[in-house]
Amino acid sequence: MTSEQFDAVIVGAGFAGIGAAIQLKRSGIENFVILDREDDLGGTWYVNHYPGLAVDVPTTTYSYFFEPNPNWSRLFSTGDEIKQYADDVADKYDVRRHIRFGVTVDGARWDEDATLWRVNLADGTTLSSRYLLTATGFLSQPHMPDIPGITEFEGRVIHTTAWDDSYDPSGEKIAVIGTGATAVQLIPELAKKSADLTVYQRTPIWVVPKVDFRFSERAKRLFARVPLTQRLIKRLTDSIYEVMVSVAVRHYGTFRGRFNISASDLAKIHRFVTIRDKDLRRRLTPDYDFGCKRPTFSNSYYRTFTKPHVHLQDTGITRVEADGIVAGDGTKTVIDTLVLATGFDLWEANFPAIEVIGRNGRNLGKWWRETRFQAYQGVSIPHFPNYLSLASPYAFIGLNFFNTMEYQMRHMDRLFGEVRRRGATTFEVTEQANAEFLDRMTDLLGNSLFTIGDCASARSYYFNPAGEPTLLRPTSTQTAIREASEFPVTDYSFG
Repeated sequence: MTSEQFDAVIVGAGFAGIGAAIQLKRSGIENFVILDREDDLGGTWYVNHYPGLAVDVPTTTYSYFFEPNPNWSRLFSTGDEIKQYADDVADKYDVRRHIRFGVTVDGARWDEDATLWRVNLADGTTLSSRYLLTATGFLSQPHMPDIPGITEFEGRVIHTTAWDDSYDPSGEKIAVIGTGATAVQLIPELAKKSADLTVYQRTPIWVVPKVDFRFSERAKRLFARVPLTQRLIKRLTDSIYEVMVSVAVRHYGTFRGRFNISASDLAKIHRFVTIRDKDLRRRLTPDYDFGCKRPTFSNSYYRTFTKPHVHLQDTGITRVEADGIVAGDGTKTVIDTLVLATGFDLWEANFPAIEVIGRNGRNLGKWWRETRFQAYQGVSIPHFPNYLSLASPYAFIGLNFFNTMEYQMRHMDRLFGEVRRRGATTFEVTEQANAEFLDRMTDLLGNSLFTIGDCASARSYYFNPAGEPTLLRPTSTQTAIREASEFPVTDYSFG
């Protein structure tokens, strides 16, 4: 049954959902609700709280463009600080009162006759809404490895997205499956207390030194009193990262991969200085181009493998038994705790994160898989009126999600402004505008690392199941912001 009606329903209370809520308020829309399955806001920064969690880009860039945070303690701030920032912004902009926690959304269907979205909840309730915005993020669905016998293990099993804060690794024999960005942060922390730590690696990761430092109290006071100083630093760090992504990823062919080679040489030097064992260095060396898979920063990851109680296992996993793991080389490691640092399922479970049915019964997930993953400006899809998907193909710019959120908020501002000016009831991107955008993105990717680089063995979540690198939008941040602010309103039909 239908119990309530809203002007807008936002699915997800992470940074995307908070940003969307703020923009709705700016557009004069107050009758909206944010639905989140967790019991607090923050999205991935609430769900993840494993030891060593920190942002992997400078926090000077990691904030809403309209809300700089003068309180970061260091250049690469901890997860606790990021979560606190989400709380502070939600409170300042009066977003929290719109959020309903512990609510699971099963799906949504467009009602053509009523020109409304019917949003179905797991408890059987159906909400009605003029607009639907899915802000479920890219890192919201944990990936559970399909390993023979994994359900037979009798010890403790912890996925990094459901970390047990009461768990004490002291004196334990631990196995970690995975060597992605999460594992790079977690493994050194576990090694400090465990009696024995075995790391099961499928794909090595590029790791470069981390230049981190604390912000002095004087600096934080300056940021608070003169926000322009922090904005200038943000502009500097944003520009540095923008150049890196432009040269190393978007224009890889133009620069013939020179930056990628230099970065991989830096990682190679880092390994050589840290690890004296030649064979261990070889096993920790990726065989794909730098940047195909998200690289990471750490000063302790490589050093951890030089400790006598830490072991690298890279022959694969044959099966998990009640008391341990049998590797591909036939050796068995007896363990007390199994830690799954296996990341997230982006494509199979996250595009989209809920079932969305548009006009004429078009199923978004099925349509994406039967045609191609696509979304105009990374937010709109034809046949899905009054719907914005903030975690879509071609949505992520590649620096951090706040850059993505900035252009998406500006897109919302222009779009809802036009709806209000016309007195319209619905908006929907045209087939032509969507097709032209998809063609342009495809052409731009032709010069990118993902198309002409050596990424075959990276197993990167940048690539969809068809092998297309459709997660990233191959434009600069400034280009995305400009297009979001100036796109032709004729790209949409209004009714």
